[in-house]
Amino acid sequence: MKEDVLDVLMYLFENYMDDDIAMEADPETLKTQLREAGFLNAEINKAFTWLEDLSVLQEGADTHASYGGRSIRVFSPMEEKKLDVECRGFLIFLEQMGVLTDASRELVINRIMALESPEIDLDQVKWVVLMVLFNQPGLEEAFTWMENMVMEEFQQPLH
Repeated sequence: MKEDVLDVLMYLFENYMDDDIAMEADPETLKTQLREAGFLNAEINKAFTWLEDLSVLQEGADTHASYGGRSIRVFSPMEEKKLDVECRGFLIFLEQMGVLTDASRELVINRIMALESPEIDLDQVKWVVLMVLFNQPGLEEAFTWMENMVMEEFQQPLH
């Protein structure tokens, strides 16, 4: 089974997002449920570390910080290698739409770069954005907008 950290995170998000009780459950219980769902221990542990790191970063970040459109984000060569033009353009679009602030954009990029995958596609970027926005106080409207976008695309039948 070729599962990676993002697959584990997406599974957690899809299955436990609305269930506050489950997310507050003992991490070992969640890990057991993930193993029963077919995920590998190594990927489960990496996903929990990813979430813990996100939580720490969110505590220290002012996610409402914005430079009012006066800043330009220049992507590093490593970021450009991992995020193609479409993904980078999407992040800029979200910032221009007010879905991401400067600070939340940086959290998203940080969490994308923390994933082991050498390249990230647009759908994966959308999921990371959704996860970053999930518990951001004051960004509930942005989360709802992003959630609607992701869930609509996720539920569209394949032709």
